[in-house]
Amino acid sequence: MSALQIALLALVAFPFAAFLVSLLLPANAEKQLSALAGGSTALHLIGTLSFVAWWLSAGRPAIDVREAVLYKSEGYEFFLDLYFDGIGATFLCVGALLTFLISVYSRYYLHREQGYKRFFNTILLFYFGFCSTILSGNFETLFVGWEVLGISSFLLIAFYRDRYLPVKNAVKVFSVYRVADVGLVLVMWLSHHMWKANITFSSFSSDEYVHELVSHHSGVALAIAGLLILAAMAKSAMFPFSPWLPRAMEGPTPSSAIFYGSLSVHMGVFLLLRTMPFWDHLWQARVLIAGVGLVSASLAAPAARVQSSIKAQVAYASIAQIGLIFVEIALGLETLALVHFAGNAFLRTYQLLVSPSVVAYLIREQSYHFVPKEHTVEDSIPRRLEYTAYLFALKEWSLEPVMYRWFWNPLKRLGMGLEFMTAQRVALFVLPVLGLGGFLALNREYVPQGAAAWLPLAFAVFAFVMMLKAFTERMGVRRTWILIVVGHLWIALAVAFNERVHVDELVMYLSGVLVAGAIGFASILRLRELEGDVNMGRFNGFVARHPKLATVFLLCCLGLAGFPISPTFVGEDLLFTHLHDDQPLLAGIVSLAFIVDGLALVRMYARLYLGPLDGAPSGTAKRSA
Repeated sequence: MSALQIALLALVAFPFAAFLVSLLLPANAEKQLSALAGGSTALHLIGTLSFVAWWLSAGRPAIDVREAVLYKSEGYEFFLDLYFDGIGATFLCVGALLTFLISVYSRYYLHREQGYKRFFNTILLFYFGFCSTILSGNFETLFVGWEVLGISSFLLIAFYRDRYLPVKNAVKVFSVYRVADVGLVLVMWLSHHMWKANITFSSFSSDEYVHELVSHHSGVALAIAGLLILAAMAKSAMFPFSPWLPRAMEGPTPSSAIFYGSLSVHMGVFLLLRTMPFWDHLWQARVLIAGVGLVSASLAAPAARVQSSIKAQVAYASIAQIGLIFVEIALGLETLALVHFAGNAFLRTYQLLVSPSVVAYLIREQSYHFVPKEHTVEDSIPRRLEYTAYLFALKEWSLEPVMYRWFWNPLKRLGMGLEFMTAQRVALFVLPVLGLGGFLALNREYVPQGAAAWLPLAFAVFAFVMMLKAFTERMGVRRTWILIVVGHLWIALAVAFNERVHVDELVMYLSGVLVAGAIGFASILRLRELEGDVNMGRFNGFVARHPKLATVFLLCCLGLAGFPISPTFVGEDLLFTHLHDDQPLLAGIVSLAFIVDGLALVRMYARLYLGPLDGAPSGTAKRSA
């Protein structure tokens, strides 16, 4: 391994080491925490700039490092891979500088804040996820960082966890992130079938090879490109996912600056740039990216002009610029897109960090020196059109109500119609059928010839129904948890029936599910023992009284959701390899089950442990401004 490759490994390992050290520091050690965060990010910035200078002097070679093989079987290999080129250099330099500035700024901004340690823990976790994503060399490694970014976003939006609105908005944002997560899972699934291997980004460097492969598998290639665009749209708040970005501004100003002004919100841009050599051959993908960018910019620009909150103004202004970056990427202007990203990231970070001072300044200006303009741009269009555009922009084009009406509310209504699924019926009917299905999966000779074709789809539907019921459950905490665990068992059975799966592959998937399920159920029983008959009819805020129990339960939720802290993370990707590329319906239902699974778990954690304790008034509005 060359010196450059070793240095590249260190750029990922160092932020993770800093995060682990921060966990060991006491909560009241403000100086030590801020010194660790500021010192580690400063060292990483120096190391990043030195590495980039070294890389430039070496002739800017593309660096690919195969880091570790986590699982290997016949026809499948799950390994972590790192990759560095000009795109990674730009994003890493911008990210290192902004994270250092935020760490220094937060030292004083959050002084004597109750969650001081929690904030710096999460910032360092975010920075590790950012570096893992930017330096990833394959989709699996990128997905590790992608998931870390998602959970750290949720934790920072819900930083003021004793208030209703930050917690509610954190769950909303995570729901959109979950769509992006499953989009990447399906990309990994289809890429395995297309390349017949775990593809690395360095393979995209051969233009002739990629072009030939895409031309021979045009349908699969178009599906991969569409899923990549979907993941990028959700992560970068493009139309129709735009409303989540202003809602995410409920966290502290420094986290809003680094997440939703500069770095995290541009991850969709990075994903498109990183995979550009693949979808560059598909004109349909280019048109879709450009169309999404133009629509997003056209809707966000007027919305930014009429927002009453300065954070919402910055959020929509950032969406408008990212939409233009999407257009630049579609046109093949990679260098311009990178420059535009850096400029937008620095500008939005500055605007958000000075926003408290700007608010005070504008209040004085309006009170003493404000003089309205005699003529504005809007005066050049008809009054009726002007007022209509104003109302639509003020209502943010009603994107959030539309999403609720046509997506979330139907899911909720469908789940609420499953009231017949009580704990007793699950035990008396579902579990015996599940056991019978497992027996038939091991003894295929007893399965009728015609039934073997539709049973995997039926089992996947059962899994989705279980997850959906858990997502809409408001009272039975234990029942919700059992439904989620049983839903995972149905998924394993559906895949095992679809294609013969090695026992060790099922063990890889179910070991994380069962361990997290058992510990999580025990923590629920412990909470009931401490607090009585708890339910999820409201946000209970029990983290204030039981912080350690809340941490254990959060880890169990992450393990059950396939977060990269348990074998379930590898197991989910492994199971998808046993779904054929001509089974989009089966893959889609399994993906929906995983989406709803993550939503149900995060919603469960939020309603049990976050929010105002004992229903106390939170002192905040029920809706974002």
